[in-house]
Amino acid sequence: MTASAANLPEVWLRGPLPDVPPLLQPVAHALLQAREELQAILLDFPDQLLSVQPAGVASVGFHLRHLAGVLDRMQTYARHQPLTEAQFTFLAAEKEGSVPPESTQDLLQAFSRQVEVMLATLRATSESTLLEFRPVGRAGLPSTVIGLLVHAAEHTTRHTGQLLVTVQVVRTGVGVG
Repeated sequence: MTASAANLPEVWLRGPLPDVPPLLQPVAHALLQAREELQAILLDFPDQLLSVQPAGVASVGFHLRHLAGVLDRMQTYARHQPLTEAQFTFLAAEKEGSVPPESTQDLLQAFSRQVEVMLATLRATSESTLLEFRPVGRAGLPSTVIGLLVHAAEHTTRHTGQLLVTVQVVRTGVGVG
């Protein structure tokens, strides 16, 4: 969080975002809140700790890559498109990371870019399409446009919470061995 953001109420209490349909405001608010919290806690996070898995839990690096990847994939499904080979490649690399290793700032920027892309998607989504069927994955599991967009937000908040705890554990060295 920036110094000015630290003095503000949570994003959802700052009022509606311009051009985002009313039913999608909570999705946008959740994504912006996650981005602010991640930027604040990872401001000076050492790159060499990105791959540390305390007590075998997912690393900070994994969470950051996964957050960006999920937002990208949920938007693809919401557009009623299949995942591309590049998306499958990214998905496979989420756990291990890329070579050379990314920096904390690179990963934060990638997530932030995906939040911006998702905000553009939300602005371009007509509320009249929210209940339209959308198949998910190779199995074509049933969802809707709103189901995918809400899942993107709730999945982001879940992983943000896990990441916030992991950062604190990694920084203190508790359970790291």
